[in-house]
Formats: sequence, C-alpha cells, structure tokens
Amino acid sequence: MDRSRTSRQTSSRTSPRFTAYHTQLRAAMRLHLPASGLPLICGDGRVRWSDRLLVIAAVLMAWHPAGTLREAFAAAREAVVAMYPTRKRPGTHLAGFLKALQTRSADVLTRLVAELRRKTQQHSAKCWRFKEWVVLGVDGSRINCPRSAANEQAFGCAGRSKTAPQQLLVTLFHVASGLPWAWRRARGDGSERGLLREMLPELPERTLLLADAGFTGYELLRDLNAARHAFVVRAGRNVPLLKDLGCAVRQHDSLVSLWPLDQRRQPPLTLRLVTLRRGGKRAAVLTNVLDEAELSDAEIGRLYSQRWTIEVMYRSLKQTMGKRTLRSDAPAAAGVELDWAMVGLWLLGLMTVAQAGLSRAWSPARALHAVRTAMRRARQRGGARRLARELRRAVQDGYRRTKSKTARGWPHKKTERPPGLPRIRMATSEEVTAAQRLNDAKPAA
Repeated sequence: MDRSRTSRQTSSRTSPRFTAYHTQLRAAMRLHLPASGLPLICGDGRVRWSDRLLVIAAVLMAWHPAGTLREAFAAAREAVVAMYPTRKRPGTHLAGFLKALQTRSADVLTRLVAELRRKTQQHSAKCWRFKEWVVLGVDGSRINCPRSAANEQAFGCAGRSKTAPQQLLVTLFHVASGLPWAWRRARGDGSERGLLREMLPELPERTLLLADAGFTGYELLRDLNAARHAFVVRAGRNVPLLKDLGCAVRQHDSLVSLWPLDQRRQPPLTLRLVTLRRGGKRAAVLTNVLDEAELSDAEIGRLYSQRWTIEVMYRSLKQTMGKRTLRSDAPAAAGVELDWAMVGLWLLGLMTVAQAGLSRAWSPARALHAVRTAMRRARQRGGARRLARELRRAVQDGYRRTKSKTARGWPHKKTERPPGLPRIRMATSEEVTAAQRLNDAKPAA
C-alpha cells in the first residue's frame, strides 16, 4: 500500500472527527448522573472504588451480557479504566467491588434516583402531564435467582412448582415516556399492594395511577384518594360493589361503592365504574374521578390501554437485558443486582430519549446494542458522534404488522384466566343507614 495513503488514513483516525468510544460513552452517561454528590475522587486514599466509579461499573455490569458476575465485572472494570485513564485504578477483585456496592448502594441510589427523576421530567417535556395529572402505571413481576440454598431460604418460591427462588419486583413507570419512576422488591411471595403502599410518598403531585386487578384493595385505594391522587384500576370478579348506598354525592348509573365486609368501620369509597370493550370482550375499571367532564370514558379507555407499556418494560429487563435469572447466589448481592439492573434500564432509556426524543417509542434492544458496542470497543476510535447517532436511531419500527409477534405453543407461557367483571348488588336499607352514619362522623376535608 502507498505510504502516503497509509499516513493519510492514520492521521484521519487521530483527527478531531474521530473520538474514542470510551470518551463517547462517558459523556453520554455523565449527562444523566448528578453533577455533584457522586465524587470521582475519594478523600481517603485507601478507597479504590469512589461513588462515581462504583455507579458506572454497576451500570456497565447490568448492561453486559456475560452469564457470570466475574465476567461482567472484568468487562465493566476494563471499560471504567478506559473511560478514566488518568484516575487511580479501581480494585481488581470482584469480592471487594461487591462489598463496596452492597455497603453503599442504598445511600448512592437515593442521590442517583433523585437525578434520574429530574431528567425524566425534563425529557418528557409536554408529555409529562395529561391534563392536570402525571400518569404513572404500576405492575409487578417475579425475577428468578440462582438456586442456591441461601437464595431459597431468603426468597422462597412463589410461582409454579419446580421454579427457582424469586424476587417480587413492583415498578412505577411514567406512561408517556416509558421510563421507570420507582420500584420496590421483596420475597417472591410478597405483597404487590404492600410494596405499592411503600412507594406512595414518592408519587409526584397529582398523579393518575393505572393499575390492574391485583391492586383493587380498599385500604390502598383509600390512601390514594386521601393523598388526592387519581386512579384507574381494573376490577375483577372478586370485587363486591354496592349501588345506591346514598353517599354524599349526586347518584347516577355509573357510581358504585366499594365497602368490603372487613372495612365496615370505615366510610365506603364512592367510585365510578367504567366498562371497556375490546375485541368483543369487556373489562371493568374503577376510578375516583367521578365527573365525566374531567375524565371521559373514552379517555379512560385510551389511558388504560397504555398500561401495557409496563409489560414491554419487564420484557426488556428480562429478555433484552438478560435478567430473567440474576447472577448472584447470595441474597444480599441478588437484591443489589436487581436494583442496579433497574438503574441500568432507566439510564439506558434516558440516554436514548435524550438523543431520539419521544416522537417514537425508544427501543431497548437497539439502545443496548449501541452501548455494548461502545463497551466492547472502549479503546478504539470511531466517528466523533457515533454513539449518539446509534442512540438516535434506537427507536421502535413504525410499520404495521399483519401477524401477531406472540410465539405459538410455548408450554411455559402463562394462561391465567381473565379477572372477569365485578359483582354488583343494591345496598340494603341497613347498609345505607350505617354508611350515612359513618359519613356524618367523618371530619370535613
């Protein structure tokens, strides 16, 4: 090859038009990490993993496809060293990293999640609210853990027979952007409603919560109503409702009362029942927005259909990011691993939305391919904005499918029966009197 041509190619690779992948990856992540509060350098010279390096390594491990923690840690550490070549080298031992992460994870997550929420609101822009509400969805899913004796004792097996130890994950997500907002985890046999009640203080002001039939509980809906949040929740056959209970609102055909027998010392909840029809099937939802002028039946139908976005999010976590089964065989490490998998999914979404916007839904698979390529080629040079361009293209395709993407004949696929329609009966005169007495005794709002 001509020497002059070779020299031109070499000089072009070192020109400002080409930037190392590790530089691009560091810049993309830095945009969504706190500007202060996550120091890169520790005052204690003995600490090898500063808070910022700890966060970056934990996220890179969540993104990496390796099947073992050791492989993922080695790849993440190599990328971190490439991203910060002038800083003190972090520790080389997986045990030391895991100990530091487990010790500081809760404190670091508090600071990091606050910034991720601020960025979520910023990038959502006009989509942040629908009318006066911030529309959030909620749902739960179970994540498998390795079948070690410690995990079996700590998490139990709440699914079908012959399943692995599992963690229950309940997630709040912003419907318009498809980005997480908060999550809680527990044993596989934990309570979805209980975990959601823990997250109620973290709801934005004037939230409208979309939930499925597993969240139709009197105490939970009462707490949401008392906090002045709205909700649209599906009601199944196991939900008894009363008509014409004579509460202190104008009665009309769509008003019902939720007043289970074990809550008869508390005032009944007056709700609006809306029946949705899709594909010849009917589904009933309850809302505490009683005025149809504020939220029409058609708007409720459109909003509730968007709750399916969380199923896509869980599929991205389990299938695309490979977290159907975690890597950690110790319970404490498995819990922390799940937390940072959620952070990795959230940060991946923010990096993509920052480049591609929200005109089309972002594609976790394409975004993950882009960052994994940057990790693999950390020390190589590419186009100055190669990673940004790849993230800008990480949107879902817009063509219409003529066939379902659902796979045929999977034996392990869940075939749960639909929840059906709630049972409704007329309130008795004794129930009307008791409800009126409780409403009269209730203090004015």
